Amino acid sequence: MTWPELRIGDLVARTPIVQGGMGVGISLSSLASAVANVGGIGVIAANGIGLLEKDYYKDGRAANLRAFRNEIRKARSMSDGIIGVNIMVAVNDFHQLLDVAIEEKVDIVFLGAGLPIKNIPVEALRKANVKLAPIVSSARAAQMIFRMWEKLYGDTPDAVVVEGPKAGGHLGFTAEQLDDPEYQLETIVPLVVEALKPFEESKGVAIPVIAGGGVYTGKDIYKVLSLGASAVQMATRFVATDECDADIRFKEAYVSCTKEQIGLIKSPVGMPGRAIRNQFILNSEAGNNPSFRCAWKCLATCKAEQAHYCISIALNNARRGLLNSGYVFAGSNAYRVKRIVPVATLVDELHRGYQLNVQVKLKELLDTVKVLLDAYGKKEALLLELTDRYEQAIEALPSQKAVVTALKKQYSKLVSQEEVLRLTVKEKLVLSSHLAH
Repeated sequence: MTWPELRIGDLVARTPIVQGGMGVGISLSSLASAVANVGGIGVIAANGIGLLEKDYYKDGRAANLRAFRNEIRKARSMSDGIIGVNIMVAVNDFHQLLDVAIEEKVDIVFLGAGLPIKNIPVEALRKANVKLAPIVSSARAAQMIFRMWEKLYGDTPDAVVVEGPKAGGHLGFTAEQLDDPEYQLETIVPLVVEALKPFEESKGVAIPVIAGGGVYTGKDIYKVLSLGASAVQMATRFVATDECDADIRFKEAYVSCTKEQIGLIKSPVGMPGRAIRNQFILNSEAGNNPSFRCAWKCLATCKAEQAHYCISIALNNARRGLLNSGYVFAGSNAYRVKRIVPVATLVDELHRGYQLNVQVKLKELLDTVKVLLDAYGKKEALLLELTDRYEQAIEALPSQKAVVTALKKQYSKLVSQEEVLRLTVKEKLVLSSHLAH
């Protein structure tokens, strides 16, 4: 009674969990390799990864590429499992980071924060056997990407990640949509699954949907897979693990936070985000943060001056445990985290939760079958009783042949009587005519 494997082309993950990419520096080689070692897909986040390097402020682009390559190689040295990377389409070094991922032959790239349509090196991806999965928040976005890929490249992505509005970090929804039932995973996952069917048919392969955003327990995993998804993406749960690459103070922020502390922010990148709201966020909203200097224009649309801080620097400070100089992105369920555990322990807990829910659903199904069998038994008994009564009634009547014979005799008798009456009438008419003359 184990959970199903996740298959993406020739990639097979025995654990249907993709560890969500978390920047800056929250999911690096340590966390990614640990998840890969328990059968899931471990993911290194590329965003702002150059902040790990001493020369980031001298050449941020070069530092990003170097640190990214180093972390991929470290993960490979620690695991023979599936290693993926997460790259933001919107960043200015997107294509260079994607080139590094292809050169290092990662197993799969997850592309979010934008639509991966133009200038995607599909031929190089295929040659290196690197799978690609866009991250979307709607069926419409998935359809657009797949249609454009067919038009531009005669190909399609290998999988799709659907992120719902309960996720942490930057969100692909407006503030008004976050609580709208039409935008919850329960609604959008089946729509994305249905939208991909024509592409699966034309390509002749399965295109798995991976759903994330608010997935917290094994029961949640069962529920999401029941919607038609092939796997889940989870990030928040993996922060509170021994192998997570963040400072212990970052992890403890999850353990100690309350539900009320988790809220929305207006990110400098122009999107809403979900974080543990602290004094740094309050100061920035009031315009009271100290001056800062961006290392380089990593994102063209960033409005750091208006937000009064650089988000990459703030997130990196939080990674280092300097929470007074940054903040912690977190999913809506982060307040439920009560302890920090090894990745293997977490995945085992999720697996047991999934199995328990399968057992519960199986018992419910068996109970329903029992009720139906009891009802069927009662109906069958009634049918047998009615059959006996019918047969008795038939035996009490003449056979069908005898009934027909009797009816024929009655009919013939009536016909004869009618003919006699007709002749009698005719005779009487003739007689009356004679009398009249």
